[in-house]
Amino acid sequence: MRYSQAKQGRLFIIRLEDGEILHETIEHFAAEQGIKAAYLIVLGGADSQSRLVVGPEDGRSTPVNPMTHELKNVHEIVGTGTLFPDEEGTPLLHMHVAGGRLDSTITGCVRSGVKVWQVAEVVLIELLETTALRKLEPALGFKLLDP
Repeated sequence: MRYSQAKQGRLFIIRLEDGEILHETIEHFAAEQGIKAAYLIVLGGADSQSRLVVGPEDGRSTPVNPMTHELKNVHEIVGTGTLFPDEEGTPLLHMHVAGGRLDSTITGCVRSGVKVWQVAEVVLIELLETTALRKLEPALGFKLLDP
């Protein structure tokens, strides 16, 4: 286990609009507001054709080959995530959501493109005084949190 400490900064209440791409909109907002790190919750709707990363194709093999799932219809979503900069200072959102419709549920990472259906509400809590960032892990092929 590795860890660091941070202090709580500003709180933002955000309403995402119909058609916005969840991770792109949040990352753009963070860059505009000078937010380097944060934790977030989201609830709302995901439109059909939204894509979720739903796990590695081959378990523990490396490099990781992520599987994606495309939503075939509108889903209710709830999720949580963190935002930290990469080594170039670009804010990157890592958020998982659970999406449900009728009697089925799918859970995954929003990184492949979750499109908002009508509205999504986000509460973003800024983290201050942290040096945590996302560093490329070459063996896995993606950027991991380095606290």
